[in-house]
Amino acid sequence: MKNTETNQSTFRIIQIALVTAAFIALYHHTLAELVKDWTINDNYSHGFFIPLITAYLIWMDKDELKKYPIQQNNAGFILIFLGMAFHVVGNIGAELFIMRFSMIVTLFGISLTLFGGKVARHIMIPLGYLIFMIPLPTIIWNKIAFPLQLLASKLSAQMIDIIGIPVFREGNILHLPNTSLEVVDACSGLRSLTSLLALSGAFAYIATLNKPVSKWILFFSAVPIAIGINIVRLTSTAVMAKKMGPEAAQGFLHEMSGLIVFVIALIFLTLVYKILSAIEKRISGETSP
Repeated sequence: MKNTETNQSTFRIIQIALVTAAFIALYHHTLAELVKDWTINDNYSHGFFIPLITAYLIWMDKDELKKYPIQQNNAGFILIFLGMAFHVVGNIGAELFIMRFSMIVTLFGISLTLFGGKVARHIMIPLGYLIFMIPLPTIIWNKIAFPLQLLASKLSAQMIDIIGIPVFREGNILHLPNTSLEVVDACSGLRSLTSLLALSGAFAYIATLNKPVSKWILFFSAVPIAIGINIVRLTSTAVMAKKMGPEAAQGFLHEMSGLIVFVIALIFLTLVYKILSAIEKRISGETSP
C-alpha cells in the first residue's frame, strides 16, 4: 500500500515537473518580454508582485485544498488548447496582451487537468488575479487615460479655485498666476488606479468579510480612492507652484506619486474595510434571534 502511494506521489511530481518545463518552454519569450515591460513601464512596475501575491493567495488556502481529492479532468485539455491557440493568434498578430493572457487560460487548464474541478474552481480567483500583471493594450490605455486626464484637470481646477488660487483650465492644462501645469498621462490617475485595483483585489480576497457584495464594494472602492487622491495630489502641486515656484511643484509631484500616495490609499482601503465589517456585524446582530 505504501509502495503504491509512493509511486503515485513520484509520478505526480514527475508529471508536474514535465508540465512546468513545457509551460516555460512555450512561454519563456513571452515571460521575458513581460518582465522587461515591468522594468521599463512605470504604469506596471507593480507587476513583479502579482505572481508572488497569487502564490500567497493559493498557499493561504492550502489546508482547504488538501481536503479535495485529486481527480484529473481531461476537460482541462480544452482550455490548454484554447490558451495555446490564443498564444499562436497573438503571436501572428503581434498582440502582446492576447499572448500574455493566454498564459492564464493555459494555467487554469493545467490546474483542471492535473488536480480536478474542485481544486481548479477554488484557485480560479487567484489565477484570475494574474490579469493585473498584464499591461493593457496602448489603444485601450489611452482611451481610458485621456478622459481621466480631463476629469482630473476639471476637478483639480475647481478645488484650486475653492482654496482661493486663480486658475484657468484649458483642456488638461491648468494656468496659474506664475506658471502652467499640464496634467499629462502620468498624472491622469490611471497609474494609481491600476495599482490600487491590484491592491484592493488582494485585500478583498483575504478580507474577513462574509458577504460577497462587501468584497466587491471593497474591491471597487479603489476607483474613487484613486481619483480622489489624484485630485488632492494635483491641487497640492498647484499650491506648491503658487507658493514656491514650478520647480518645487515638480519635485513634490514626483514624490507624491510614489510611496506617500500608496500609503494614503492603503489607509482609506482599510477604513472602507472597517466600515463594511461593522455594517456586517450590525446586520448580523439585528437578524440573529
